[in-house]
Amino acid sequence: MTGTDSSAYEGFTAEERAAMKEHARELKTAARRTSAAEKAAQAAADVLAKIAEMGDSDRIMAERVHAVITTTAPSLAPKLWYGMPAYALNGKIVCHFQPAEKFKSRYATLGFSDQARLDEGAMWPAGFALTEVTAEVEDRIAELVKRAAG
Repeated sequence: MTGTDSSAYEGFTAEERAAMKEHARELKTAARRTSAAEKAAQAAADVLAKIAEMGDSDRIMAERVHAVITTTAPSLAPKLWYGMPAYALNGKIVCHFQPAEKFKSRYATLGFSDQARLDEGAMWPAGFALTEVTAEVEDRIAELVKRAAG
């Protein structure tokens, strides 16, 4: 690769830098909270506030995804993760909703971490593109989240 190659890596994008700064603020805010109950309640409120800030398409999908996850797997605790709604088990992120607008993508994403118990043979999906959350999609999300939370 030459120094004039326009496809050369130039560091993090503005969106990636913003997400990292958001995550640092989330960690500082969480550290200031006192009790575990206060932390959990405020983390859930933070997730709902973040969803409310989203544009129409992302907000509608995020609301439905949030409802499915919290109903299907109440053991997963809502919390912000890099400025995105995420759901954790014992403090570790299991899944998250990435709005399309976050990184200027053409679709939102429901992603699963290595904590999710979705193992299926030697290879399995860890992320799903979302363009709409229909009843069928909600059923699939519920099935995945139930397995992921184990």
